[in-house]
Amino acid sequence: MKKAEIHTNKGVMKIHFFLEDAPNTVKNFTDLAEKGFYDGLTFHRVIPDFVVQGGCPQGDGTGGPGHAIECELDGDNQYHDTGVLSMAHSGRNTGGSQFFICHSRNNTSHLDRQHTCFGKVDEGLEVIEMIAEGDIMEKVVVTE
Repeated sequence: MKKAEIHTNKGVMKIHFFLEDAPNTVKNFTDLAEKGFYDGLTFHRVIPDFVVQGGCPQGDGTGGPGHAIECELDGDNQYHDTGVLSMAHSGRNTGGSQFFICHSRNNTSHLDRQHTCFGKVDEGLEVIEMIAEGDIMEKVVVTE
């Protein structure tokens, strides 16, 4: 099972992926991570009790990897809960590199089956709460 670690100055978030529900999204994320795409990028959007978002090479929410992927919304794990990683997009099938991590379920149910959930933080949930806008992803490491 592929997993990943997002290393930040606030700590490490360890993630397991929803490979059965979102195989193409997981592959896109892990391919980018293995190429070092995310290393040094910021969390450019932080909304308390909602999400922390990163993965934009411009650092302002306008950039991506130069390609788009299709949404995968039909799996069993397509619910935005505490620690869930989901693909950000500017409309259906426009995701690329930007992703967000949910603070909680309180304000995220409207995202269900609209944004692809592709993983969840298993360890380091407290790090999500400490992330501030502009904090850096030092590196994203894909593990087995």
